[in-house]
Order: sequence, then structure tokens, then C-alpha cells
Amino acid sequence: MNWISNYVRPTINSLFSRREVPDNLWSKCKECGTMLFHRELTENLNVCTSCDHHMAMTPRERFANLFDGGIFSEISVPTPIADPLTFKDQKKYPDRMKTAQKTTGEAEAMLVAKGDMGRTPVVAAAQDFSFMGGSMGMYVGNAIIAAAQEAVKTKRPLILFSAAGGARMQEGILSLMQMPRTTVAVQMLKEAGLPYIVVLTHPTTGGVTASYAMLGDVHIAEPNALICFAGPRVIAQTIGEKLPEGFQRAEYLLDHGMLDRVTHRKNMREELITVTRMLLGLSPAIKGDLPAPVEKAKKPKPDPEK
Repeated sequence: MNWISNYVRPTINSLFSRREVPDNLWSKCKECGTMLFHRELTENLNVCTSCDHHMAMTPRERFANLFDGGIFSEISVPTPIADPLTFKDQKKYPDRMKTAQKTTGEAEAMLVAKGDMGRTPVVAAAQDFSFMGGSMGMYVGNAIIAAAQEAVKTKRPLILFSAAGGARMQEGILSLMQMPRTTVAVQMLKEAGLPYIVVLTHPTTGGVTASYAMLGDVHIAEPNALICFAGPRVIAQTIGEKLPEGFQRAEYLLDHGMLDRVTHRKNMREELITVTRMLLGLSPAIKGDLPAPVEKAKKPKPDPEK
């Protein structure tokens, strides 16, 4: 037995060899190219610390920062037919669904939940762009209807975070039918006198913009979010003209009256609490989750005659 080759050399190699770094420790900002440490990025709500670019967030990440203490309960959504058109392009539709479910860990492109936000009970729905581009299929339609029904039942406002590339082509006309279905769901909220607030995130396009994403009582967008029906490249090619700088971005739409606010993600929770309580006719929330201040009893003024 050669103890140098069998023991000494492996020991030295283990001490001085370069350790492999996990791939998920760093993320690269697509806007400025800065490498961001995952913990720092998470603490900054997936906003680049260098250029302030708002990166994508999953629905669970949003809800963890939206609800008090990150506590919420999911609302069940009816599951539609798995493959109504037996659609196939390069892959079968069920195979694409399995890949998306494995990648994201979610059943579909929208998550619905309820909980308290600044001590205010709300129902929230959020789309996951990483799940097949957040595309609007029958499940998304069912999710919005389930959210609206729960809001009406419990008399809570509905807050929706949109992020989608449009309708899901694998479901064809059935996907487009979700536009009137979700419009009816929004009308249910209006008839019940409940606020419907939409937060438009990057990107919100296609049939989603043409339906429930632009039917809110208040429309708030994240900075530099692309919000449109047809994209700027398609429009530029169609009309053959150069488009204005920042065309169809959140700030441009705010200047032209299509949005009410453009709010940084760090301020989004406080903004939503303020707007929600205002629409409900409630007093402003108390900062820091402190109890309401108690008025001190006024001392009686001394009687000058005594």
C-alpha cells in the first residue's frame, strides 16, 4: 500500500482544491449586468441594488411581503380539463404543463390567497410569469372567479398582481373566453361595493391587459413595467414609424392617464394599505402595528373665583 498516493495526496488535494460554488448563490441583473448575492437580493425584494431594476417575483414571494407576518391561507381553485384541444406543437400541452409545474413548484400560473394586510382583511391573486409566461388559460379564469366569489362572500377587497404574456395559445378559443368571464367576476365586486385594485407588473400584455388587468378601481404599476396589448416592436413594424422613448412603459402610461400610480416595490405594501383603507372608508392604518393612541383626559381648568 502506497500511503503517499492513497492518503497524503488526497488529503492535500482536499485542502487546496477549489470548492464548487452553487449556481443559485448569485443572480445577474438583466438591466445593468451586476452580479447580486441571493440573500441581498431577497432582502431588497428582488430589486437590483445597483440600478433599481425590478426583477420578477413569484406569487408566494409577493404574498410573504404583502400579508401581515407573511401569513396567508390559499383559496382553492376548480381544476379545468387538462388538455381540451389535445394541442401539440413541438411538445404536447400536458408535457409543457409538467415541465412548468416541476420548474416553478406550482400547479398553475395564478395563486389566490386571503389574509390580513395592515390589519385589513383582503383577498389577493397573483400571476406567476415563470409559469408558461403567466399565460391566461381556463385555470386563471377560474382563479379570478374564485377570488371574486371569496371576496364577495367575506366582504373583502380584491387585490390582483398581473404578469402575463397574454392568452394561452394551447387552449385556443377557450383561453379567449376567460376575458368575458373575468370581466363578469370584476362586475360582481362592483355590484357588491367592494374595491378592486390592480398592480401591474412587468410584463402585462395581450388579453390580460384587454380584460381584468385594466378594470380596477385603482391601477398601480411597478417602475418601468411593460403594459400593453400589442408590443412596441409589433406596433413599430406595423405603422413603420419610430415610437417615443419609453413607449408603453409604466411611467409613460402614467403621464398619459392610463395609470393612477407608479410605486416602488419597497413602498407597495404601505401604498396598498393606504388605498384599500381609503376605499373602504376606514381610518388610516397605524404605523408599526402599534395600538391606537389613547387621548389623555383633559384636566379641568381652575376656577379663578375659588
